[in-house]
Amino acid sequence: MERIHIAFFGATNSGKSTLVNAIAGQQVSLVSDVPGTTTDPVRKLIELPGLGPCVLIDTAGLDDVSVLGAERRRLTLSVLDETDVAVLVNSETSGTLAEMIQKAGVPMVHYSRGESVESLLERIEAAVPKEEERFLTGDLVKAGDTVLLVMPQDSEAPKGRLILPQVQVLRELLDRGCNPVCCTPDSLPSALASLKALPALTVTDSQVFGFVNRVLPATAPLTSFSVLLAAAKGDAAVFAEGAKAIDRLTRGSRVLIAEACTHVPNTEDIGRVKIPAMLRKRVEMPGQAGHDAGLQVDIAAGNDFPEDLTPYDLIIHCGACVATRTLVRARMRKALLAGVPFTNYGIALAYLQGMLDRIVIP
Repeated sequence: MERIHIAFFGATNSGKSTLVNAIAGQQVSLVSDVPGTTTDPVRKLIELPGLGPCVLIDTAGLDDVSVLGAERRRLTLSVLDETDVAVLVNSETSGTLAEMIQKAGVPMVHYSRGESVESLLERIEAAVPKEEERFLTGDLVKAGDTVLLVMPQDSEAPKGRLILPQVQVLRELLDRGCNPVCCTPDSLPSALASLKALPALTVTDSQVFGFVNRVLPATAPLTSFSVLLAAAKGDAAVFAEGAKAIDRLTRGSRVLIAEACTHVPNTEDIGRVKIPAMLRKRVEMPGQAGHDAGLQVDIAAGNDFPEDLTPYDLIIHCGACVATRTLVRARMRKALLAGVPFTNYGIALAYLQGMLDRIVIP
């Protein structure tokens, strides 16, 4: 279940931090009479009555006129990309802000001093967009199906734990009454041999699409964890179309790799090392037209995402296992409005390996 992101906006000293602290029942943000006390967005994970798992986001005042006011305003407005419900707090000059929130398509409620927290939470709950429950595996499986999960455990995998997409898919399969069978690429042949019939679905890491495809019979449905996330959090059709832009890249092109999480990369990093290497190898093939400067690959991590996307020829987003559907779709909309093709790790890797037609997408 994705956490509902509730962001609080308003002027400096309008009471945003005080309200966030009151809802949380603890000090989340520093409260002071000094204007501009809140600088960067402050996030608090919490469980709220009627709403369940949420993230409260306190923001800097949009009327901050300090030296860093413009930068604080930029950070505050960037929060709209991840916001499910916006709360305007005691803002007497909320007209322009309300227009910006409405333009971003974010549901909004107004809060004035004196309203109880209970009343506000009820109105926030009513404003949360109601969506049907979505399964990562969509209609690809049903109760009783055997599903094979091929899970590489390289240096990027946390020691003693599975990475989040693997956990999410495994838990969903158990909840849906399926029979998941887990293996690594090395043990894939023996795992297949142990089954009485071919699995109803095989889910693997996109990095080993080629190997798994060579071992798995062509009649067995195949997909990846990242592809499942692409369909659940974004728009698989948009991602598939965006991947075609890979064929148009030249040595003078510029690509943005967008990671929704932050981590310290190593030599096997998929977004910072492997995908850029595959793109450069493809672009620099003999006979490829283009400039001599070389393919430029930029990295945006965590909440960083360029405001101006027009310099890019392609954006490849991560699987977004820790990001919400709201954030992914906001970034996708920005890319499409800028006329920039948008895809994700799994779809891009399938395309690079000539397997986009082979995989199944919910």
